[in-house]
Amino acid sequence: MDFLEPDKTLIYQRCVLASLGDPETARLLDKRQGATRDAVRERMYTSTYVAVATSRCGVEAQTEFNKALADSADLKNKHRAAASETEWNWWAACLLVLFPSIVMLAIGGLLALAVAAAVAAGVLFTLFWRGSAAWFNLRQSLVAAFWGAAWLAQRVELGVCAAQWGEVLEEQGTRPVVAQVVRQMLGDDPDSLFIPGNYEGLRALRAPGYFVDNEALQQLQRKVAHIEYGTIAICGPRGTGKSTLLERCVDAADFGVLAQVPATYTPHDFLLSLSVRLCARYIRAEGYEVPEFTRLSNVRRMLRRVMSRVWRVGRWGAFALPSTALVVWGLSASARSLYSQDADSIADFTRTHVTLLRDHSVQTWQGHAAIASVLAVLAGLAWWRSRHSSWLPSLLGGIWAIASTPVGMVLAFGSIGSIVLDKQVQQQVRHIQLETMISAGLLMVVWVYCLRFRDSGRMLHSRWRIALETIFGPLAFVSGIILLVYLVRNPQTYPILADSENPLRLAGAIGGVLLARAGGWHPRPKESELVTRCRNHLFRLQTIQTSSNALSTNTSQLLSLVTSHTTSVSTVPPNFPELVEEFRDLLGRIAKKKAAQNRAVVIAIDELDRLGSAAQALAFLSEIKAILGVPHVYFLISVAEDVGASFVRRGLPHRDVTDSSLDDIIHVQPSTLKDSRAILNKRCDTLTDPYVVLAHSLSGGVLRDLLRYGLQIREMQEKAQSFELTDISRHVILDELSETLAGFRTLLSKQQWTRDTSGVLGAFRTLGGYLREPCPCTFFDLQLALEQFAFYAAGDRPGPIAHHELGDDARQLIDEASAYAYFSLTLLDIFSAQGLERRTQRAAEQGPDGDPERLAEARQELGISPYSARPLIDSIRKAWSLPLGPSASNHRPRSRAVSCPLHPQPIGRPRTPGHG
Repeated sequence: MDFLEPDKTLIYQRCVLASLGDPETARLLDKRQGATRDAVRERMYTSTYVAVATSRCGVEAQTEFNKALADSADLKNKHRAAASETEWNWWAACLLVLFPSIVMLAIGGLLALAVAAAVAAGVLFTLFWRGSAAWFNLRQSLVAAFWGAAWLAQRVELGVCAAQWGEVLEEQGTRPVVAQVVRQMLGDDPDSLFIPGNYEGLRALRAPGYFVDNEALQQLQRKVAHIEYGTIAICGPRGTGKSTLLERCVDAADFGVLAQVPATYTPHDFLLSLSVRLCARYIRAEGYEVPEFTRLSNVRRMLRRVMSRVWRVGRWGAFALPSTALVVWGLSASARSLYSQDADSIADFTRTHVTLLRDHSVQTWQGHAAIASVLAVLAGLAWWRSRHSSWLPSLLGGIWAIASTPVGMVLAFGSIGSIVLDKQVQQQVRHIQLETMISAGLLMVVWVYCLRFRDSGRMLHSRWRIALETIFGPLAFVSGIILLVYLVRNPQTYPILADSENPLRLAGAIGGVLLARAGGWHPRPKESELVTRCRNHLFRLQTIQTSSNALSTNTSQLLSLVTSHTTSVSTVPPNFPELVEEFRDLLGRIAKKKAAQNRAVVIAIDELDRLGSAAQALAFLSEIKAILGVPHVYFLISVAEDVGASFVRRGLPHRDVTDSSLDDIIHVQPSTLKDSRAILNKRCDTLTDPYVVLAHSLSGGVLRDLLRYGLQIREMQEKAQSFELTDISRHVILDELSETLAGFRTLLSKQQWTRDTSGVLGAFRTLGGYLREPCPCTFFDLQLALEQFAFYAAGDRPGPIAHHELGDDARQLIDEASAYAYFSLTLLDIFSAQGLERRTQRAAEQGPDGDPERLAEARQELGISPYSARPLIDSIRKAWSLPLGPSASNHRPRSRAVSCPLHPQPIGRPRTPGHG
């Protein structure tokens, strides 16, 4: 459109419309009042924003466009001026001159056109000499035609410059300015808008491709790089990504095995499973198939194997036999002709050399050739000494691999290239006309391009995603057949194709190609001893082998004496010490072989932190520590935090199994806000920074919870039917608080309660009822109940919840629930109020307590103690200028909202504006 309509105003308008259609900008429109497409377009059409957008662009493209516009207008004025000075229709006069010239050229050729031009020049000179008006009108018509052609060429250049200027204007001018205008019209906190998008990365927690390098991975890589082998423990809270880190290390290793430790595993069962995995992994890595142990009988397995072989041989023969038959049939005449020509000479050559070899052998046998006898003895001794070496097959294989490819290529190209040296073919090529060469070339170009599109593997970007192979496969076949039929039926090309030596040339080309391809073939190497050991170990671990022997003796029919002896031998499964010894030996051999190739071996043991208590984990570790410490093997074990703490206290008055089992330890800490931002941005590019901070604060930096809250934000947006952070965050925080308090109430129900202490359960029930179905008309009551529970549930403050008669367990649960409610109230006050960006900057000015990272630290501190978490939450509220006591009061009016889907206004009661 810029090429067709090179107008500055229209180009600018089209650039604005294209910028409004940009996905990053279009998704922000119509989300808030006033930020509409029409409003942005109207503002962008004002002179101020036109100047701003134009000034952001480069000068070169705009200068060229202005120059082309001015030149086009100048040429158009000259053309109009020349056309207005003539009394004739200028284009009709030009056609009267041009049409006879074309007819004269077509009929009489260049000579006739030159004669006509000379006559016309004489007539024009006569008219000019007499000063005739016809000469003047014809001259002005030709001048107008000249300026018209010049204007047409300039118009093409103007269209190109206009298209280039439009591209620069949209890219550098209107697109960033439109994005800026949209953010201005959105008002405060434009990033607090929630824009629905693709959330597949949040739904697939273990999906590959979303891993983000963090400090724990870098620390582990440094430790592995500085030790030759050893055992490294990875500890940290659950959900921080220890399993993902182990999977990442195993995938990055040259040879790795990952094993899980479920709670029901015994050390013997675990080591048995790990041995099976190790053997199967190594057999697959070496390119062999892992043996399958099935319950089928020997006959059935043999029949299945035979049927599989028959099917493969039958399928191969269905293609190989017809192909061989056609090739032999096509080359039979040429082969017979070649044999009849060279059979005598080949027979004479063979007879001569066989006679010479026989004479030398007889002389050596009779003792007349002493040197040959000595050489024969030495050759026999050398051959006997080479029985344990493979130098001869290696030498022959190397010669074959080096020589077969070049010899095959020379044979193939020599066979095809011999057609160029054939004098008879050269004479026939000289008689081919240009028309035939052009037709054959066009057909060959069509065929080649059809083949290229067929083998490209591309898909048509349409609704049904049609593969190009489906379309161009038949077209390539048809175009090839047409090309072949054209060459065969054409009398000029048929003699070349029918040359008597072409079958031999084709046979040489095929033989050369097969020989070149055979150069890369080599027989499959013999199964290594280590693979055989792994296969035998699998048989030992997964099967029970039984052997029976029977002996029966018979005498004559009259007197029969039968004796039968049967012996059954069954292998005993290996016990734990034997299994440890075999595992270490097998793993050591594998590691030694990999180390010779500069390749690392990693054994990762996951889920050790799920074995119940720390004592159970340490007991399990003490049982399997016998397999650790294999040379050239890195053992990575995920353990719980208390096991890691035991290792850290080594050397102090505390010793356990970790001192002798672990070489080093890595603590996987919860993610920082920077890490959480990188993780969520990689998995979902539509979550803006306020939502990242919200998910990070709720999760405390725990990776598993971080992804869960990121997905829950999307769920709450659909529930709230709003795009604002204030509404979405309220639903997310209250929903999480509701589930947490419901869990605490379940735990409290198992305690012993009296009439004086049952008010605690009532407070839980009241707050839970508000949280179950929050709505605008009950938000004041919810706020009041939440503040009462968050501020007065602490034991050092008077309130409706009595603590002096509660048991220790009940008091601990209530304090934990109250501290979590206090944390939720803080998040609610921060994220559900307007002006988050402005308040975040003011809080950051108050010091470290105003950093959003402190919210995640408070959530982590709640997992340690509610008593240490409360002072931290108090300091956060001070930095955010939030009250440290209840702000709602009982004398505050409790009016219902005008439109509430859960609590409709009673009939006859006057409606008052709500306070939600």
